[in-house]
Amino acid sequence: MTHTIPDVIKDGRNGDDAADTYTYYKRDVEMMRELGLDAYRFSLSWSRILPNGLANKVSDAGVAFYNNYINEMLKYNITPLVTLYHWDLPQQMQDLGGFQNPLFPRMFENYAKVAFKHFGDRVKHWITFNEPREICYEGYGHVTKAPRLNATGVGTYYCAKHLLLAHARAYHAYNDQFRATQGGVCGITISVNWFKPLTDSEEDALAAELKRQAEWGLYAEPIFSEEGGFPKELSEIVDRKSEEEGYFASRLPQFTDEEREYVRGSSDFFGVNHYTAYMISANDYKGDYVVPSLYADIDVGTWVPPTWLQSASSWLRLAPNSIHDALSHLNKKYNGPIFYITENGWSQHPDDGFDDDSRITYYRAALDSVLNCLHDGIDLRGYMAWSLMDNFEWMEGYTERFGLYEVDFASPEKTRTPRKSAFVYKHIISTRTIDPDYEPDTKTMWIDEGK
Repeated sequence: MTHTIPDVIKDGRNGDDAADTYTYYKRDVEMMRELGLDAYRFSLSWSRILPNGLANKVSDAGVAFYNNYINEMLKYNITPLVTLYHWDLPQQMQDLGGFQNPLFPRMFENYAKVAFKHFGDRVKHWITFNEPREICYEGYGHVTKAPRLNATGVGTYYCAKHLLLAHARAYHAYNDQFRATQGGVCGITISVNWFKPLTDSEEDALAAELKRQAEWGLYAEPIFSEEGGFPKELSEIVDRKSEEEGYFASRLPQFTDEEREYVRGSSDFFGVNHYTAYMISANDYKGDYVVPSLYADIDVGTWVPPTWLQSASSWLRLAPNSIHDALSHLNKKYNGPIFYITENGWSQHPDDGFDDDSRITYYRAALDSVLNCLHDGIDLRGYMAWSLMDNFEWMEGYTERFGLYEVDFASPEKTRTPRKSAFVYKHIISTRTIDPDYEPDTKTMWIDEGK
């Protein structure tokens, strides 16, 4: 996509030569040590390991790189959390239909087994997919992520079913063939922003619930609910609207009884990517939704208070205590699963400099919300900041920066330099306290060799 239609990227650039961890992975681990991290989440590139996407040809160079990266972390007692799929599908798989192909689950299972086989002796925390909503809605039901299929009425839903079956196949493969000898866990990461009713009315309460079902319940409900299958209210709406629109069957393909049981319970933990919150209305603040589409199906409005601190991303504001609100809801709804916050972070513009005080404000507020979760007995096992360093930010290119470390993308060495937030984050990790008055000395970022 970035090569054939580069104008869809905000600055027209691509990720061919971005932060280049492939070359500078030892510097990345050094940065983890500088911060005092005891865990780090990263993803495998399917095409780096399987050049044609299929399991019959494994790249020795790709496997060697990930072995080196994992071993470098373990050398310093940093636990790797590994995501199998973070949005880089081999082109040959996309040419075969990608997530619309009913054979996709089997292809993904075979890739997952290659990863488990080569790295599972050291990797004990596996995540199958990162952010199903962004894959399925933005990539297949809209044009805001690759492959920009824009199959508005059906793309999101068929992708969702095939993704969930692929996740379940990978989970069961790990459970049946690798867990006994490797002793790890396998889960999924879902983007869970918080959606709160705009008013106390029943109409807004239902609207907020429909928004939750459309954004993340579509993927969480089949795995984590006691009943399994797609969310009840959303299913009923899509079934009804499909009939009214003249379809012979619902645009939301249901699971067979066997598939429903196969997917239900197929996760050892719930990975949560959380950034912000929205106020939801049954009647106001609606957009111009394409019919049919996911958002036309639920037909609700979205509003954000202008007083919430704004990041460099149009969609990202600092919402008060939103981590606690989201996890409290999930904890109650799904009977207390194990949680990991696998992403949480703040963007700024490239020219904003190193004194990123708004990011510091965000992280302190977010971690306060994490403490509220722990105080309430939510089984939250880990927290991952997004991100360690700047990266190619998908459709925004390099116009938004999320890193605790700045990356100089123009330098041959892709020089990484800590921002002020890195020093504050290090202080939080080392002291296990959130001190709103702490002002770091940003002259030296040293490594504690004792760790």
